[in-house]
Amino acid sequence: MRIHILGICGAFMGGLARLALEAGHAVSGCDAAVYPPMSEQLRADGVALTEGYDPKTLETPADLYVIGNALSRGNPLLEAILDRGLPYVSGPQWLAEHILQGRHVLGVAGTHGKTTTASMLAWILEKNGLCPGFLIGGVLRNFGVSARLGRAPFFVIEADEYDTAFCDKRSKFIHYRPRTLILNNLEYDHADIFSDLAAIERQFHHLVRTLPASGLIVCNRQEESLARVLARGCWTRVEYFNDPEGIRAEGEDADGFLRIVEGGAPIGEARWDLIGAHNRQNAAAALLAARHVGVPFADGLAALTDFQNVRRRMEIRGKAAGVTVYDDFAHHPTAIAATLDGLRRKVGDARVFAVLEPRSNTMREGVLKDRLAESLAQADLIFCYAANLGWDAAESLAPLQERARVFEDLERMVEEIAVASRSGDHVLVMSNGGFGNIHNRLLSALQCRAAAL
Repeated sequence: MRIHILGICGAFMGGLARLALEAGHAVSGCDAAVYPPMSEQLRADGVALTEGYDPKTLETPADLYVIGNALSRGNPLLEAILDRGLPYVSGPQWLAEHILQGRHVLGVAGTHGKTTTASMLAWILEKNGLCPGFLIGGVLRNFGVSARLGRAPFFVIEADEYDTAFCDKRSKFIHYRPRTLILNNLEYDHADIFSDLAAIERQFHHLVRTLPASGLIVCNRQEESLARVLARGCWTRVEYFNDPEGIRAEGEDADGFLRIVEGGAPIGEARWDLIGAHNRQNAAAALLAARHVGVPFADGLAALTDFQNVRRRMEIRGKAAGVTVYDDFAHHPTAIAATLDGLRRKVGDARVFAVLEPRSNTMREGVLKDRLAESLAQADLIFCYAANLGWDAAESLAPLQERARVFEDLERMVEEIAVASRSGDHVLVMSNGGFGNIHNRLLSALQCRAAAL
């Protein structure tokens, strides 16, 4: 079958393209902007890419058009497909019908930590000989790709609550029908889709309804929102993590150990490279899910000793003039605070610069702007790129006083960061987009400044 994917450079749709190729289909695709890293992965796989949504694309006919959720009515190619009555389907529906059918799906849902937790889970299964398939919203460094078919029965998927497509406004994860489900956390996000937290909780309960009684839900004990979800009705066994009386993860970034404790008794420990309490809890959730499919805690912990986090999760992009530049996907205040806390614990009293692009739909609309200053409190200096925001970033960051600086010119912001930096500093760049290639720009600026001194 020849499949053409609209919106192919998104993390989900690009991964789906790789799965379709592995399944033997001919795949092509288009996107508004064909950009790396997904464009590089797709071209390496031999996928023909077209920039833009020109109806002339239909001159090379496909057997099926898979529509990404970034496309809306009015898109010229989508309108042409509808006018001609051509066969189309959403990405999640195609995945459910052609890849997930008959497999033991392990889903990871939640506002934060989905990508990292799903990656940990896939690696634990891989290291224990289970060769899972996976589709995850980031490039897994241990595997070098974001998706693969793997070997039946196990398939790990990042279960996203965002809507499915222009024609299907249910959350994506409703299509996946997991047998093992991690519920990591649940906060208000995706303000362009959901009116309030209750609306998201409703979708999470729809997901809970799809699990069989023989399955397992691995749930964060400390999340009141998840407790409300399960209180609506649950027909599946639940095991909790982050539980003071049960399973929880402990450890300090300085000692480099991950410890799993049940009640007051240690279960096991492993040396690992990740930092932050949030990552330790992610690991506890992954270990419980892996145990459900036959991997004992000890073997799961052993696998995490050489787990490499996903790209764009506290990823060191380079070092110049003694300044270390990191890249992180954090864009929600909770994730920003957790990421900064992890870096602060790692570097101690060294100066930390937070460089932020409030780019997500929720942040651009200013829904969480009142929480932003508090989330950045552990940074020594804050640089916020505020172009195209519908609210006053300077006003929201005013509690941080002279520590916070707001810019609408990216080049000027890069220059200011370089001028303010000195050897031993740590610059944490946070955005869910490409951020104008700021990491390389900053490293170049630092090198130039060092050469001129």
